Amino acid sequence: MEKLRESVVAGKVSDTVDRVQQLLQDGTAPDAMMNEAMIPAMDVVGDLFQKGEFYLPEMLMAAKAMKAGLELLKPGMVQSGARSTGTVVVGTVRGDMHDIGKNLLSIALEGAGFKVVDLGIDVPPEAFVESVKEHQPQVLGLSALLTTTMLAMREVIEAVQEAGLRDAVKVMIGGAPVTKEFADEIGADFFGPDSTSGKDFARKAVSEA
Repeated sequence: MEKLRESVVAGKVSDTVDRVQQLLQDGTAPDAMMNEAMIPAMDVVGDLFQKGEFYLPEMLMAAKAMKAGLELLKPGMVQSGARSTGTVVVGTVRGDMHDIGKNLLSIALEGAGFKVVDLGIDVPPEAFVESVKEHQPQVLGLSALLTTTMLAMREVIEAVQEAGLRDAVKVMIGGAPVTKEFADEIGADFFGPDSTSGKDFARKAVSEA
């Protein structure tokens, strides 16, 4: 388990895959691997990123290793009926084609045991509303990388409000130009400066639901 943790933190994709396959062959339960190796590994990566000891390339490599290991674990987790932590719908708002931040958040959330519904990029407000209706997530995550497109976050929150769903879901926003002040201004519940803080907020939102 420790070697699996180390492989994910180091961003070693092939080593992570090899170790997951070996542990599966040895009869280790997929959810045990998630809880004792994969989730702690991504927590370490998040902490190192927040301390400035890891940068975006290291973060992306660790996320890639995590995703490769997760793909091998998913079938076994579904079969064993492992319960997800909760559900989060994420997407980049209308007019914006950037997805690195959103993808990092998705990986961090999946690594923490969440079911993630990723709507992709350039997502209109009505698509967010439909997804909230369909998947009933505890959290809705909105991403934007441009000052011009981040204004669309307000439209999404207003659309969710008009649909009568605002009280049912927490909204977190993130992206390079986004600030806590902007989040307060448009009525978002949380501004996440990075994927780790977004993951932590989602955990908190689910525990309070």
